[in-house]
Amino acid sequence: MSTQTDAEVAIQAAEAGAAVVRAKYGVPLARYDKSPTDFATEADLEAEQAILDVLRAARPDDAVIGEEYGADGQAARTWLVDPLCGTLNFAAETPLFSVNVALKGPGVAAVAQPLTGEVFWTDGTTAMVRRDGTDSPATPSATSLLIDVDVDDPPGSDFVGARILTDPTLLATFGLRVSSTTLTLAWVAVGRRAGYITNGALVDSVHFTAGIQLCQAAGCVVTDFSGEPVHTGPGLVVAADTATHDRLLEVVSRCSA
Repeated sequence: MSTQTDAEVAIQAAEAGAAVVRAKYGVPLARYDKSPTDFATEADLEAEQAILDVLRAARPDDAVIGEEYGADGQAARTWLVDPLCGTLNFAAETPLFSVNVALKGPGVAAVAQPLTGEVFWTDGTTAMVRRDGTDSPATPSATSLLIDVDVDDPPGSDFVGARILTDPTLLATFGLRVSSTTLTLAWVAVGRRAGYITNGALVDSVHFTAGIQLCQAAGCVVTDFSGEPVHTGPGLVVAADTATHDRLLEVVSRCSA
């Protein structure tokens, strides 16, 4: 077992995946259909393999759940891996995607943004952003007044996303963006977004766990749609501060009525 800390392992794994994704960006790639609206690319598969190589070398006794290759092993410690969160954006050469690595429980996570070289990470206590090898504290801020609303509709749900996007109070207060990846959660943690709203049951999600843990460590307000602790009920509302979170909860409540 490596002498690296869990946070160092997460960062190394995310950077390994990001290197693959960066090299594959803009290159014609084979696609592997999962559903009519979802697919993986060679970049997803190769990036996950690169991440797995790091995790298996550093933490051989841990279990891993990956977006592409599924579960590997059973252990008290489990890593959650999404090698390319935002595959649709990646395939369309829209530079809004991330590489996510999270350790369940301790709150350790790393979210790499391949095309900028940034890594947003947390050891479960503090949250940082690494640029050119230098770490700076992740500092949430609502001053941008930009929020992202994920309008995907999980099967069997009655998501309020469409109603939120046309809510007059929200439109008078915030600027809306839609990117639908953990990258947005990382941006809330460092002040590039004021908040984020998405629906669904997100417990142990390879898509969201890293971003949620990062935002919690950064001091963001993170709850379900009822304002209860995240995963208590459905939905996710993340905000840079309490005032912004209260406003977003009011909109969610009104649009859910």
